[in-house]
Amino acid sequence: MTTFDLATTDALLSTTRAVRKRLDMDRPVERSVIMDCISLSQQAPTGSNKQGWRWVVVTDAEKRKVIADCYRKGVGDYLVTAKAAAEDRGASQDARVFDSAQFLADRMQDAPVHVIPCIEAGHIAADAPRRAWIGLGGSIFPAIWSFQLALRARGLGSCLTTLHLSYDKEISELLGIPDTMLQIALLPVAYTKGTDFKPAKRPPAEEITHWERW
Repeated sequence: MTTFDLATTDALLSTTRAVRKRLDMDRPVERSVIMDCISLSQQAPTGSNKQGWRWVVVTDAEKRKVIADCYRKGVGDYLVTAKAAAEDRGASQDARVFDSAQFLADRMQDAPVHVIPCIEAGHIAADAPRRAWIGLGGSIFPAIWSFQLALRARGLGSCLTTLHLSYDKEISELLGIPDTMLQIALLPVAYTKGTDFKPAKRPPAEEITHWERW
């Protein structure tokens, strides 16, 4: 029987954060590290075992700049407005998150690697039932999370973002992504400045869990 070091496993699961300000924008990331993490992500479960994932990895500076510009257009004034609203209601943690997100938006092009996970979606009609789209997302998000955990275990960080998707057609044209593939997210990837991440403040499990019925 395989046994795991629970302390190490629990630390990995509870301290894999959305990293923004602590991404080391100046340190190169080896191609082999990215490929190792993608390889591990392939062990994630998928609906009907279709494994329709594809990963687009971008290191070219000019392409990263175009992607970052699309991301910032997608952001608009959302983060500034959201931060102000959080400060008004005294939600200091939320305000820090929005401030961190703005930092990332401003520096997105500097992240040494952009990773765009995609999934085959040509078989799903635009007006398909909600369960079809939920199933599609459920078929790739476990792989994305496995990728992020693998990065964390190797001293790298990432942040799952989606605000570039307002301009997914432009990015698909830039990167040659086929029309049958659906972009799911944009992950800036870099080594982290330090590895001493801590669990975030979350509500107790007892407050969000319902047994037998709601």
